[in-house]
Amino acid sequence: MVQEEKFGEKDFQTIIGNLLRYGVWISLSVAFIGGIVYLLNHGTQIEDYSVFKENDRNIFEVIAAVYNGAITGDGASLIFTGIILLFLTPVLRVLLSLFSFLLEKDYLYVGITLIVIAIIIISISFGFSH
Repeated sequence: MVQEEKFGEKDFQTIIGNLLRYGVWISLSVAFIGGIVYLLNHGTQIEDYSVFKENDRNIFEVIAAVYNGAITGDGASLIFTGIILLFLTPVLRVLLSLFSFLLEKDYLYVGITLIVIAIIIISISFGFSH
């Protein structure tokens, strides 16, 4: 008689650990490549840090601009893509934890994780609106 293996907590912990490990490496690699591309294209320019541009765009406009720039190989957009990937790594970890707690039927931690997700969503929403 063959015993059916269940997808358990240890499997989720392995997936979460790999997500954090590879997510950080991928995001840093993308940002590093973006930095090289940026320096190759703009390395001789002198930046003026006395004036910072006000940005009244919402998050979807910013992400669309970064995506379009990264597709065309713009160095600054690749750096921002790396930063966005670095930000998304722990967010995905929280989402995976939610599924792990649901499978374990640990409803206290499901509730806590949902509160954390709500805080993240609210923070992103209010952080990009003026």
